Amino acid sequence: MAYAQAGSGTSYTGSAYTNLNGGVWSPTIFSKKVQKAFRKSSTIEGILNTDYWGEISSFGDTIKVIKEPDISITKYERGTKVTEQDIADSEFSMVIDQSQYFAFGLDDLEASLSHINWLDLASDRAGYKLRDAIDREVMGYMSGYVRNTGDTAWIVNATTNGTKANAAAGSDELLAGNKLNTTSFGGTVGSGSTSATVAATTSIPVAADGGAGAITSPLAIMNRIMRKMDEANVDSDGRWMIIDPAFKEVLMDSSSKLINADFGGGDELRNGLMPQKIRGMRIYVSNNLPLFGTGGGTTAAAGSRENFGILLAGHDSAGAMAQQISKVETFRSPESFRDIVRGLSLYGRKILRPESLYTAQYNLA
Repeated sequence: MAYAQAGSGTSYTGSAYTNLNGGVWSPTIFSKKVQKAFRKSSTIEGILNTDYWGEISSFGDTIKVIKEPDISITKYERGTKVTEQDIADSEFSMVIDQSQYFAFGLDDLEASLSHINWLDLASDRAGYKLRDAIDREVMGYMSGYVRNTGDTAWIVNATTNGTKANAAAGSDELLAGNKLNTTSFGGTVGSGSTSATVAATTSIPVAADGGAGAITSPLAIMNRIMRKMDEANVDSDGRWMIIDPAFKEVLMDSSSKLINADFGGGDELRNGLMPQKIRGMRIYVSNNLPLFGTGGGTTAAAGSRENFGILLAGHDSAGAMAQQISKVETFRSPESFRDIVRGLSLYGRKILRPESLYTAQYNLA
C-alpha cells in the first residue's frame, strides 16, 4: 500500500481534470517497506564462555572465578612412602566495568502522521548497534587493545581487568610469546620510536603462497598458531580464529589443494563463520578486529609498524563474558509530547586462559 502527500513533485493530472488544479497539491508516494542498513555479524558470542551470564546486577560487580588446582604426579616404587598433596585454592576476578546505552525519542505528531512504526524500527537498530559496539570492544580487549579517549584509534591496553589469570601475562593479560610478528618468521623490526599509533614490533608481510625474506603465507601463520596450541596442550576441539576480509582474500588465493578441501568448495558465511574448519580451527570473518593506520590491507613488503591488522585465535575456554541488559524502558517525556526509549547494558569480559590465546599482526606483502 502507498500513501500520497501534498508537496512538490511531478503532476499526474489529466488535461481535462480541474479538481485541485492550483498546483499546490501533487502526489508523493511513500513505500511502507524500509531500507535497512547492512548489519555486521556478532562474533564474540560464538567464541566466549558465557557460564557467568546472569550473575551480575550492577556496574562495578566483581565475579570470582575459581582456578582449577594443579596436581603433582610423583613416581612410585615399592616401599615408597606416599605423601598427600594439599590442594591449593586460587582465584581471579572479573570486574563488570563496561557499559553501553542508547536513547531516542519520537514526537506524537511524528508518530501520528507517519505510516512507519519508528519506535519499533529504531529499537531494532539500537539492539544491533549495542551488540556491535560490545562485539568490537570485547574483541579488542581479547587482542590486547582498547580504543583511545576520543574513540579515533586503537591503542595498547595498559589496564588489567580485575586480577590476571596468569601471573606471567602483561598488563593486557596476554602472554608475550603468543604474539606473532615479523620476527616470528625471520623478519626484523623496523626502526622508529613508538607511540599510541606506532607498534614496538613490525607486522608480518603476507602473500598467498609466501615469498622471499619474511614474506609469509596465510597458511604458515595458521600452521604456527596450530603448533603453538599443540605445544600448550590446548584441546583440539573448540579452537577458533578470527580474520578480517583482507586476510580472507589472500587466504583464499592460496594454491593449496587442502584449502580447497577445507573450504568445502564454497564460500558461504553464516553469522561470520566460514563453512568449514581450516587447520582444525573454526574461522570467523569480522570487521571488528583492531587495526592500526590503514589496516592489514596495506601493502608493505617488509612489514609495518604503523599500518597493520590484527588476527586473533584461541580456544572456547580462553575468555569469558558476563552481560546483562539492566534496563530497557519507554516513558513519556516530561518536557514535550513524545515517547522516549532508552536502554542500558552492563557487561564484563575476562581472559581466563591466556596460554590458549594468540594474536598476529600482519599486512599484505
